[in-house]
Amino acid sequence: MHSFVWYYLACIGLTALLLTAYDKWAARLRQTGRVPERALLIVGALGGALPMYILMRLIRHKTRHRLFMLGLPALAALQIAALLWFRADLSV
Repeated sequence: MHSFVWYYLACIGLTALLLTAYDKWAARLRQTGRVPERALLIVGALGGALPMYILMRLIRHKTRHRLFMLGLPALAALQIAALLWFRADLSV
């Protein structure tokens, strides 16, 4: 698979982790500068679903929100399936 894809996934994954950690930090301090849920979901949909979901479970952030606890694993499964499909397509 092209190295660009791996660089992209690393960057979007890191972005997802940073946004999630920042939002958890802001929630603890009851800050008004929280990350909107929509922004978190967009980053997850762009490829950061798996690292975001894992971190949310580890730091217990948004674990009561069904949209995140069901939506992120579903997005991650679709993203993994797409990666496997593109990888198989490129190797033929």
